[in-house]
Order: sequence, then structure tokens, then C-alpha cells
Amino acid sequence: MKIAVIGNGIVGATFVSEMLERFPENQIVQFDGIKGTATTASAGIIAPWLSKRRNQKWYHLARLGAEYLNQLAQKYEMPADVYYQSGVIYTRDQADKLSELYQLAQTRIKQAPQMGEFEIVDHQTIQKEFNFIQTKNDGLYVKGGARIDGRQFINFLQKRNQGKFEFRHDVAQLKREGSHVLVNGEHFDLVILACGAWLKQTLAPLGVEALIRPQKGQLIEVTLPEHARMADKAPVLMPEGERDFIPTNQGTLLIGATHENDQGFDLQVSSQIVEDLLASGQRVIPGLTQAMVKSVRVGTRAYTADFAPFFGYLPEFPEIMVASGLGSSGLTTGPIIGKLLVDLVADPQRDVTSLTKPVGDYVKLGGI
Repeated sequence: MKIAVIGNGIVGATFVSEMLERFPENQIVQFDGIKGTATTASAGIIAPWLSKRRNQKWYHLARLGAEYLNQLAQKYEMPADVYYQSGVIYTRDQADKLSELYQLAQTRIKQAPQMGEFEIVDHQTIQKEFNFIQTKNDGLYVKGGARIDGRQFINFLQKRNQGKFEFRHDVAQLKREGSHVLVNGEHFDLVILACGAWLKQTLAPLGVEALIRPQKGQLIEVTLPEHARMADKAPVLMPEGERDFIPTNQGTLLIGATHENDQGFDLQVSSQIVEDLLASGQRVIPGLTQAMVKSVRVGTRAYTADFAPFFGYLPEFPEIMVASGLGSSGLTTGPIIGKLLVDLVADPQRDVTSLTKPVGDYVKLGGI
């Protein structure tokens, strides 16, 4: 087949990699003309097991996603600055909250051995791991949790598959011609729409409305005060009531991220948001100053009304597959969605109803 992949975020990149590995005879053209994607601006925490979201389809998908991503990292021998199983520490300000979290972990591990060992750690132990923080809250350490850098993940897969597919820095535009859909005037046997929050604009020429909205996310990368000590293997820290703290392998710390619903596709750095993120850091890290903000990452996520991702064949368009709505858990669910799209290419009748609602719940079909 001749396949067009529109988008080079975590879904598109994983789909290309998985397709090349399983069906190398296919010809793949990937379009990467849209900038400001969620993946390349993000750094994430791969630890969905203690989420209290009630959507069981989402949880099942995220649980499988964490497992698949770990398998992928081992299989491809990803370096630690791409993916690292560092563990995660969740702090709580009350003993009963911590006990409740521990009980949830006991329940969830029965179906998720990927969690690994978990234990309650006191605040003194946490301060030994991060000698620069101030906290009196104890926490729960989950060994199987990991951290991932979205940009590095994309770059790693692209470099690994270099020369095996065609990459175009073009914005892809769809057009219906008779019974076929063309991409920039060119015919493809299969079109994968993995363009995140830009799905609405991409589908519009076909008379299809995608029911998604953009959400702006920002995070800051900070250098640490001189006295600070943080091991390369340091876990992710999720302090109750504050932003998440994600160590990098360069000795810096990422703080974030925001969820801004009223900014559309704006990619400008907001000084007010930077101040808010920095303030969260300062409440935990004494001595942290504005001058220590090394960089700011800004991206646009795609969200649906029920905060759930969706993927599969587009109704009435048998040659088009879509995936969107991943939201802030995209680094966890994106890779497994990329793989599942390849599974659906291999077997269009594959049952994915335990993982997502029908695509038709998230798009409106109409004439043009």
C-alpha cells in the first residue's frame, strides 16, 4: 500500500515505526507541516495506575499504553533522555489520603504488574532523594513509573527509521475527487490523520466536523540552586496541590504543565503562566528564582467533550483512519494508539470497543 501519515506527533511517529517493522513493503509518506504539536513540547509521566478517572475505556487503554511503551523502550534500547523508568513519588498531606492511595495501588496492581513494587516513604526519605526541596508530606513510591521526553522520543524514532520512508515538511490538505480522497492532489491507498488538535481543520474540506477543541499547555525547565543535588536516576515527584516535577538527565527539572482552555492555537509564552509555574516550584524549592528558568515549552493538545481519546476508521471513508483527543495523557496513550492503528490495518474487524468509543461519536458527517 501507499500510505499517507498526516502529523508527526506521538501517534504518527509510532504508527510509522510499527508499520515499517511489521509491513516494510508498504510505501509511507509522512507530512509534518503543522508546528506546535503537543508531543514535541511535552515531557510526561508514564504512571496511569493510580488515576481516579472513572472512564474505564481510558484506563484500560492507558494501562496497556504504559506496558507497551516500556516494551518499546527495551526493544529499541531507548536512552534515558528519551524514556527512563525512574519511579514516581506521590505525596499526600494527610495519612488517610496516603492510606487510600496505597489501597488503590493494592487493587490496581492485580491487573497491572507493570506498576512494580510500591511502598510508603516518609518525607525524610523524599528529602534525601531531593535535597533541595522542603516538604513535610509523606508519599507513595511506585517503582514502575517512568518519565518520557516527547521531542526526544520523536527524534529517536525518526533517526531509527531514517531512509525507510519519505518525510515531507508540507501541510497536508485533503480533497474529495469522486470516490477517492487526495492528499495535496496525490492518491493514497490509506490516509492516517494523526494531527491532534488540527483534525477539525484537516477534515473540514471533506464535509466532516471533528468534535474536538485545542488546549494550550506550558511547562518550564529550571536549573537548580547551587546546593541542589539530584541523581540522574531521580524519580518523578508529584507533590499534592502543586505542579509535577520531572527530572531530566541534564540535571534540570521540568515543572508543569498547564491546561489552558481559552487560548486556542496560541503558542506565545505567557509571562503570567511562567510566574505561576515558577511560584509552584518556589513553594517546594527554596532559593528558586526567575533567573533559573532555562526554557519554556508550549504546545497545543486535542481534547474531546468527555476527555477521552478516539481512534479507528472514519465512517463513510474506508481509506481514512483518525486518532485524536489524547489530551494531557497523550504520551501514555499515543504509542499504543499508533500500534492499534497498525493492528486495524492488518485486521479491520479487530474489536477495540474496550478501549475507545466509536469514531462516529466524535465526528459529524455532512455533505459539501
